[in-house]
Amino acid sequence: MKSTEAPSPVPLSQAFWYWLKLGFISFGGPTGQIALMHTELVERRRWISEQRFLHALNYCMLLPGPEATQLAVYIGWLMHRTLGGIMAGVLFVLPSLLILIGLSWVYLAFGDVPVVAGVLYGIKPAVVAIVLAAAWRIGSRSLKNRWLLAIAALSFLAIAVLGLPFPWIIFSAALLGLAGGRLLPDQFQPGGSPPASKTSYGPALIDDHTPTPEHAHFSLRKLIVLAATGVALGMACWGALVMSIGIHHPLAQMGGFFTKAALLTFGGAYAVLPYVYQGAVTTYQWLTPTQMIDGLALGETTPGPLIMIVAFVGFVGGWSKEVFGTSHLFLAGAAGACVATFFTFLPSFVFILAGGPLVESTRNNIRLTAPLTAITAAVVGVILSLALFFAEHVFHFTQALRDWDWIALAISIAAAIALLRFKVGTIKLIGACALAGLVVSYLP
Repeated sequence: MKSTEAPSPVPLSQAFWYWLKLGFISFGGPTGQIALMHTELVERRRWISEQRFLHALNYCMLLPGPEATQLAVYIGWLMHRTLGGIMAGVLFVLPSLLILIGLSWVYLAFGDVPVVAGVLYGIKPAVVAIVLAAAWRIGSRSLKNRWLLAIAALSFLAIAVLGLPFPWIIFSAALLGLAGGRLLPDQFQPGGSPPASKTSYGPALIDDHTPTPEHAHFSLRKLIVLAATGVALGMACWGALVMSIGIHHPLAQMGGFFTKAALLTFGGAYAVLPYVYQGAVTTYQWLTPTQMIDGLALGETTPGPLIMIVAFVGFVGGWSKEVFGTSHLFLAGAAGACVATFFTFLPSFVFILAGGPLVESTRNNIRLTAPLTAITAAVVGVILSLALFFAEHVFHFTQALRDWDWIALAISIAAAIALLRFKVGTIKLIGACALAGLVVSYLP
């Protein structure tokens, strides 16, 4: 029976335990994490109404950075001011960081052990299927008309065939969305169609018509102060690295690189992975293409945002470059993981804490949401190009037909069918593929 009374105010301590729990159970990538928050915060606990939740989500998706993490920061900030936002974001990321540090160490220390190698052999084709399924899910939800389909196709050709830089593709898509919002507003609604009717789960603590909290009122002065504080913090931390170890040291390079990567993560982790690959593998040579694919596989098996693959990249980079000498490889890897994570997520906290009041003051403005719709369409094409890149390395498509890895291809096809037709969960799928890879590795 639907409740007719709003929930009681939520103390900060109760919110702490919820965000900590979410950090440990947030599997399934951004879609799964957002669904978890919706089920818990909108439907069950009713801390926030669906309209306010979706409004926050739309603007988190418009920003560069991991949208699920930003949504957690936003809701935490809306409920408990700046401290609540920082707490929600940190607890959402911290469990994943600690788990990935441990898994990265196991991977590097024992990756050549036959059992581990066999497990990874099965997981890699699953990753290809997971990326393709992500493109399908996002595309089926967002490419609702020919205009958005055209943007997706053009973005795929731009990055896969012409090799255009990712930022230019996103910028171009945003301009097309801006024009579309003015000329064809019905075609550039979120999802490519006019919004559906609202669903109510009963009165919420922060309901549709709940007055904006005092701390969430927009102030240009507050925006400038918070933004300047965030920028100063990032520059101070990077400057401390440069002064203590030098600008060309791998850890200092990671600070600069992952800050730039954070500003380019429109559309989630899958969209920015080509950029991370280009910098981490090609430019700085912190890890190999095979290790990059393995890192994505590990990222898929851990809770937290998928962009946490940067922690794996940082760990492998610190380890391989022996930043603290050959006798402190684990410490070097852990330092690299922490540096990569800090500089990747700092901009997200700044965007939400500084820009949240502006978001609260601009609800239902199609001119601001239309660029997001176009960017989401472009991201579908970019994700498809990423799947093609992974497939080339996993199945050896660049070699002669007889040298293709047909077993890996069969595992990937089976995984794609399991994901798309039978809706198998990511963790179960990876477990089954890992077992298949282990069996295949022991066949004569």
